[in-house]
Amino acid sequence: MRRIGTHALKALVIRQRQRLRESEMAFIVLALVAGLVAGWLTNLQGFVAHAMQSVLYGVETNRLSALGEIRHPWRLLALPAGGLALVAMGHLLRRRRRAPIDVVEANALHSGRIPFVDNLIISAQTIVSNGTGASVGLEAAYAQMGGGVASVLGQWFKLRRADMRTLVGAGAGAAVGAAFGAPLAGAFYAFEIVIGTYTPAAVAPVVAAALGAAFITRSLGVEPYLIATSAERVLTTGDYFIYTLLGLACALVGILLMRLVTFAEGHVQRLGRISRWRPLIGGLLLMPLAFITPQTLSAGHGAMHLNLAVQPALQFLAMVLVLKIAASVISLSFGFRGGLFFASMFLGSLVGLIFAAVVGMLPLGIKLDVTDAALVGMSALAVSVVGGPMTLAMLILETTHDFALMGVVLTASLVSSALTRETFGYSFSTWRLHVRGSIIRSPRDIGWMLSLTAGRIMRKDWVGAPAGLTIEQFRAAVPLGSASKAILLDEAGHYAGIVTTAAAYNPELAPGAVVGTLATLAGNTLSPVTDIRAIIKAFDLAVADELAVVDGVGTVVGVVTERHARRRYFEEIEASQRALFGET
Repeated sequence: MRRIGTHALKALVIRQRQRLRESEMAFIVLALVAGLVAGWLTNLQGFVAHAMQSVLYGVETNRLSALGEIRHPWRLLALPAGGLALVAMGHLLRRRRRAPIDVVEANALHSGRIPFVDNLIISAQTIVSNGTGASVGLEAAYAQMGGGVASVLGQWFKLRRADMRTLVGAGAGAAVGAAFGAPLAGAFYAFEIVIGTYTPAAVAPVVAAALGAAFITRSLGVEPYLIATSAERVLTTGDYFIYTLLGLACALVGILLMRLVTFAEGHVQRLGRISRWRPLIGGLLLMPLAFITPQTLSAGHGAMHLNLAVQPALQFLAMVLVLKIAASVISLSFGFRGGLFFASMFLGSLVGLIFAAVVGMLPLGIKLDVTDAALVGMSALAVSVVGGPMTLAMLILETTHDFALMGVVLTASLVSSALTRETFGYSFSTWRLHVRGSIIRSPRDIGWMLSLTAGRIMRKDWVGAPAGLTIEQFRAAVPLGSASKAILLDEAGHYAGIVTTAAAYNPELAPGAVVGTLATLAGNTLSPVTDIRAIIKAFDLAVADELAVVDGVGTVVGVVTERHARRRYFEEIEASQRALFGET
């Protein structure tokens, strides 16, 4: 009976998996489930991090970064304590041979597949970092857990590659939308930052997940993230020009921030034996910055609202901008875990407030609304660092309910995005992956390029001959017309080059000449793991129409022709394009 029940359960699971692969409605329901779980996990992680801040810093109703001062400096020991906790985590994880896979990397390289333990590691490290006051945001943990749970569901139901990537993006976007109570922003986060494209087939599941996560947030009684703006305004062409300049300024600050993090991280990693203690050292360095102004602590949610309400002096804003950049650079380069999503928004609001103050001091007769300038700067700098201009535009719209401001927000954001892509080329997440040696430039799916290797597309029916044969012996072994080329092997059986049969049958050659003297491409080979992009590049550099595939010891295992490689490359591109529009 037990065996019959097990078989029935397996059959039911197989039927449900098949239904998910064939039914669009079933897939939307699965995305909704992923969104509901993502919304719950987002609120849980936020609660844990804020509870830590409450215990460590005595924060009750206010945000940590909105504190006027640190009344008990000894509480700042939480920063090195958090660093020490991260050191302990690093020690426990030292046996792992790879870094955890984040959602952007998973969707770009691994078809959306994320080991669930990687989600737990990233979430735990981010909560400890933010909860102890480091200048990082929780948004990275939100997106990771939301996308990670979606990935687990997709793997369990054995979804197709395109559906898996869509589901992971939906889960990540839903989590971010739940954090702000902004489902539209969450949906665009999924499209722009995790999936990498807008696709008709993905709209319904992504939106369903985002709405489900927002429903969980509201059901838990969490107030959505709102910012009050001016009720009435008239925006002229001159305002668009001025805010375009603000967008350019924010792009420059964003690029500077990303460069500084990479520069500092590279130097910190050269500390030698003490490099494993980086988080502890970073926590000690953050203490004096936090003592000068608590606005350097955490991501900066409370500090931004405080500055918009109080509108501090220009000198104070400039000081906070410099110190917050320093705190973000120290936090990330010294091993604290987290993202720059909200930290970049807070920095952008500072740039906007400073920009409005400077413009007001110039003899131009122009006076900008400081709240508008802060919101435009917030969006423009976050776009420079995180990417996704529509994500930030929707976030501003949903947090302000101000349609009149959308024009200048989009203008500044698009200008900032264009300048960043033109001069820098990466978002923060993809830039850090690039520094580690990855080829990712965006979340677009390029995993198929890495899986389409020379070992997969090579032909094994190649003709070989010893390189020491005479021309006469070679002609006897490889009759004219039997093969257009032959792979030459040395005495040890290793690759020694390629010879065309036409060259070997040249009547001007002496019959006793060694065929090895006619070998070409002796230094041009492919490895079985060479991906298709590298294969195409190798053919272009070698100016050849056929290359040998050689293993690690020099043994020939196959050959790849340029025509076949290019045909397979374009077939895969066409297949990926069909998947974008939901075609099978």
